[in-house]
Amino acid sequence: MIEFNGEDSPAFDEVMEVLKRYPDFEYVQMNDDSILSVPGLEIYPSRRKIYRGRKEISLTAKEYDLFYLLVVNRGQVLTYGQIYQNVWGDEAIGRENNAVKCHIRNLREKLFKAMPDATFAIRCVREVGYCFDVNPE
Repeated sequence: MIEFNGEDSPAFDEVMEVLKRYPDFEYVQMNDDSILSVPGLEIYPSRRKIYRGRKEISLTAKEYDLFYLLVVNRGQVLTYGQIYQNVWGDEAIGRENNAVKCHIRNLREKLFKAMPDATFAIRCVREVGYCFDVNPE
């Protein structure tokens, strides 16, 4: 599989010209991805990928799910139980805080290593949960 984005249009056109010479080649065009943006990052939900510029920030499946959940609920405090239920798909039974905290720590480490000048934050609300803030003070 080969992926092209909008900036790759000339290369895409060249590849398509070559492929037209082969009538048995099957061409399938997929719809454009919707993009979710936060300052400095682009999130492609259908691909489950996050980019800073053209560089991918590699996240585990749980880290991605956690980050996506926080971003789409930006400005809202999500409880440990809400996060656990949405990311892990299980009912919270009392030990979810440790799993959430561990994944938040890893997520912060990866995001802020890639973006030390980030204008967003994953804010801890003590004994409640977390909140994704843009331009925190």
